[in-house]
Amino acid sequence: MQFKLFTRSLRIASSRLSKTMSFTESPAKASKCCEICVEGPPPSYAMYEALKDSCQNNATYFQPDDSENGQRLYQGFMTLIDHIDTVWPLVDHVRKVAPLYDFDTKCPGNGYRSFVSVVDSCVLHGLKLSRQVCTGRDALLFRKGHFVKEIEACSQLLASLGTCLHHLHTLLSWAPPGELFPTEPHTPEELFAQADTINQYCFYGRCLGFQFLPSMRGILKGISICMAGFSEAYYCHGNLISSVWTGGQYLIDPEMRARRIVNISQSASIEFCKAFWFLAESEIMKRVPSLMSSTVAVNKMITIPPEPLTAMTIDGREITILPPTIHIGLQTLNVRLISVNKRNGMGNESSTIPPSDGVLFHCHGGGFVAQSSKSHETYLRDWAAKLNVPILSIDYSLAPQAPFPRALEEVYYAYCWMLNNFKEIGTTGKRIVFAGDSAGANLVAACTLKVLTSGIRRPEGLFLAYAPLNVSFVPSPARMLCLMDPVLPFGFMMRCLKAYACPNSNGKGKEDKNTSSQNAASNVTTPLDSNGFLKVSPSQEGISEGPSSFEEVSPSDLAELEAHKSGSERRQSSDTTISAASLQSEHTATGVTPQEDKSQQYVSDFLERYVLDSDTDSEGRRIPVVKPNGNNDESHREPESENSSTLVGDAPLLEDQEPNKEHKKRMKTRISEAATGIMGAMSSRLAYITGSNTITRPTNEDLAVRTNLDALLARSPSDEFIFSVPRDPLLSPYWADDELLKMFPPVRILTVHLDPCLDDCVMFAKKLKKLGNKVDIEVLEGLPHGFLNFSLMAKEANEGSKLCIERLKQLLNLETFQSPPNASDNQL
Repeated sequence: MQFKLFTRSLRIASSRLSKTMSFTESPAKASKCCEICVEGPPPSYAMYEALKDSCQNNATYFQPDDSENGQRLYQGFMTLIDHIDTVWPLVDHVRKVAPLYDFDTKCPGNGYRSFVSVVDSCVLHGLKLSRQVCTGRDALLFRKGHFVKEIEACSQLLASLGTCLHHLHTLLSWAPPGELFPTEPHTPEELFAQADTINQYCFYGRCLGFQFLPSMRGILKGISICMAGFSEAYYCHGNLISSVWTGGQYLIDPEMRARRIVNISQSASIEFCKAFWFLAESEIMKRVPSLMSSTVAVNKMITIPPEPLTAMTIDGREITILPPTIHIGLQTLNVRLISVNKRNGMGNESSTIPPSDGVLFHCHGGGFVAQSSKSHETYLRDWAAKLNVPILSIDYSLAPQAPFPRALEEVYYAYCWMLNNFKEIGTTGKRIVFAGDSAGANLVAACTLKVLTSGIRRPEGLFLAYAPLNVSFVPSPARMLCLMDPVLPFGFMMRCLKAYACPNSNGKGKEDKNTSSQNAASNVTTPLDSNGFLKVSPSQEGISEGPSSFEEVSPSDLAELEAHKSGSERRQSSDTTISAASLQSEHTATGVTPQEDKSQQYVSDFLERYVLDSDTDSEGRRIPVVKPNGNNDESHREPESENSSTLVGDAPLLEDQEPNKEHKKRMKTRISEAATGIMGAMSSRLAYITGSNTITRPTNEDLAVRTNLDALLARSPSDEFIFSVPRDPLLSPYWADDELLKMFPPVRILTVHLDPCLDDCVMFAKKLKKLGNKVDIEVLEGLPHGFLNFSLMAKEANEGSKLCIERLKQLLNLETFQSPPNASDNQL
């Protein structure tokens, strides 16, 4: 009787506590409770106490339960209480000192605050689970097995965060207050040796995305499932049927997905990272911006030939700018021009709309190894519409085939070309603003240094979004966030930095190619990538294939290739016979279909002939529909393309004269044809991404990688990433001399609390502020690194993009911005 009364009193106390405390504040707002001097327990302490009380209530309830799940729930809640007692003093200390590392009091944000918000998010997640159990445990259909896994996952999550907090305390001892980077030489290996190995699996399982806004969690979960499923297709040696089946399991088995993602991060090659990120370049994704983003009148690729340019310095001297040649030799450079209006002189066309006074010079992100201006159109179109200025986005060459400083030299070369061709892009050039996100932000900051060093005209403003300004795994609290980041996992980030900064540091990288002829030879003789069964085409790697002279390419061929290829592709050249820039619309260019699209074209023709018909929607657009059942003449079937890799064969036609069996035979044939087309399309898509349809025998190293992806490994995250990066200011602008940094134009920095590059932005802004520069920084909550690419999917990401537009207006002096006039030109 006494036990029942005690249990009842605990329930009443818990219910009252639940009514008085809702804890609905966001994780980042919870981290803002940090105060240096606090009398008594801080407000967040009540949240931890509420979780302990709720867990104790549930533990008392399930203790008499003799079933396996009942005892596991009891142990799970008791373990969670123990972890709360361990974590609280650690996070409380970090919470108190975190404000010392902010940029200023108006903009709180640094890696220490971020970890406080992550721990608070975990506690909120655990409190929600515990209350769900408390509310539903007496119900007839209460799922003990489900909540057992959820509570155990939350307990493991809190334990891993406790280990991370031990690392944070080590970092606090390595630097004085206010410094987020260690002032003395310390390595990541030294940091990770200070405490137990961090269990990364708990961050990618049932609790994946717990630290982000609710609108982002579903998106991040979908990306993680796609990553795990794509690894099946990438490493399964072409067996797409089994990979699709296994990939579906990642949707219903979070533990399996977590193991796969962590092992991908630890074992997969940079080629896998590139191939996965290049999914954003697929034909389907390429059409999304034109359907969902703002309408623009100009969206064209300009091909800049590799020839010397002249530029005027601010003191009136004329200097010669040579085209980049390092690593991959002379290459053409593609830049994308986006404008909401066709302006007079743009592309040598006449228009009633005068040139704009401002222009935005943009570099896309992608970890220096992937993506292009096309994959960033989702927000660039909106920027062009809202700013009403032309945007010139640079498709620089990508690492590891074109490592530092190739991309930087191409960006600098493109800027010099723009200074000489304002009329071509529809601007007077009175106001130039540099803008970039992620790796692109690093490049525009480094380009600013080159501009200041060379003495040519500097831009009027600099906008940086979640910028990596210290390209190395410097021990800092924000860098540790990549241990739990679904968008930028630790292994991905380290491989990208390594591929760009020092691709040959461990002896496993490919040889540095100094001439385009050497590249061409290596492209022919390399049948496999270093860590995969399907080799990646040079066109996706930043190296181009093709003739050695522009004279061998007809204008129509060049237009078609530029319209279909991604921005990272370059045509090899040892000649400079073209002296004028080629301006071709992606939507109007015509020519011969590239050979690499033969299998995809075959599948399209096949589906159109046998499976799909066409109709028109309410707006008069042609849409595909399934054809009505009917006879298909086998004589009209075209032979299969050599490059097609169909994995499902046609069903054999059995001789049978009965009409009903003949009908079933035709139905089976049509189903087989449809399956063939679907699987052929999937195979063709994978082949297009990897650049090869050839399936070869895996090497021992390949088999080892594939085995590691399915293993449960407990390794330190630093095991495979022991390399050093030189302190080159053009590689890491944070290390630039003060004299150059003093000459920087006004800088606006936008980043997020949960970004592994957050400390880079904060420390760079502090450095500029100390030197007297005009600099502002804003830190958004609950969004991931690269949120601009999700601006069409999440409301908060779209709001972040709008904030970018406001900051760009300020740099362009467009505060009195008015809506652009309606252009009479054709809209794209």
